[in-house]
Amino acid sequence: MRILGIETSCDETAVAVYDGHAGLLAHRVYSQVESHARYGGVVPELASRDHIRKLLPLLDETLQAAATDRLMLDGVAYTRGPGLAGALLVGASVARSLAYALGIPALGIHHMEAHLLAPMLEEPPPSFPFVALLVSGGHTMLVQVAGVGRYRLLGESLDDAAGEAFDKIAKLLGLPYPGGPALQRLAEQGNSERFQFPRPMTDRPGLDFSFSGLKTYTLYTLRNADTSDDQIRADTARAFQDAVIDTLYLKCRRALRQTGAKRLVVAGGVSANGPLRERLAELTHALGARIYYPRLEFCTDNAAMVAYAGWLRLSAGEHGSLAFDIATRWPLTDLRAPSTR
Repeated sequence: MRILGIETSCDETAVAVYDGHAGLLAHRVYSQVESHARYGGVVPELASRDHIRKLLPLLDETLQAAATDRLMLDGVAYTRGPGLAGALLVGASVARSLAYALGIPALGIHHMEAHLLAPMLEEPPPSFPFVALLVSGGHTMLVQVAGVGRYRLLGESLDDAAGEAFDKIAKLLGLPYPGGPALQRLAEQGNSERFQFPRPMTDRPGLDFSFSGLKTYTLYTLRNADTSDDQIRADTARAFQDAVIDTLYLKCRRALRQTGAKRLVVAGGVSANGPLRERLAELTHALGARIYYPRLEFCTDNAAMVAYAGWLRLSAGEHGSLAFDIATRWPLTDLRAPSTR
């Protein structure tokens, strides 16, 4: 079964083709970062317009790279949510229209399920069951995964996601958008001994996260410091990053111990952070567990993961209605395992 995947949940326009026998045939991503950088964050209306402008040319380019005629497609998968309403509607309308014209099924995919399954595109893929840390600009959550669609939420952020906190602190430090990679580079120059920031919600039971208090603590640190001093800015970035990474480390350790899982999947944009990867590698080694990531280009939003998730569900006989339905808010635990034929 050959599936076309379309991703337009936020500020990346992406298309991919996945074949059940040959694997990933081609994928393309157009990033809108330059368009939004001048505003310091994503402007939803501009994102929607850019998706409209770029999606069809990108679709043709990807099909050509995959040596796939449209008539060779067996299904279309697209990101149904969560995400920006206008951006999601662009992908949904193109996917549904194409599927209707070709007489093939289409299916809306949960954005975070696609991230969760992205490491399946690598060798060796993780086997079920495992614990997943999904950490991105919009979400931070720990999920116990028994199989596709069999998810139990262990904990989630009660306010800002980790990636969102990275972007906000980067802005306070005068760094360009997107803030996460810029803050990591600045933190590399920082002294870990100058500031000690709190590790939020690690001194109480449970696996939920909260980064708003850490963000406020960082804000007051900067207000009381000489922010014209580049070293102080670097030290602040280091202290903030260390606090976020330690928090994620401690929560992952707690989740692995509570569930007894021996596999940890880490996905989402923040999973590309180098120091985070180093710390979690130490954790899994100490616990005798294994850790799995998607390749760096599949940590951020992409259509390869959407096409793969679509292939899993469409090949099981699942498909959606003809409606251009989207879900800007969509709990991961609302998903169900695909039925087997």
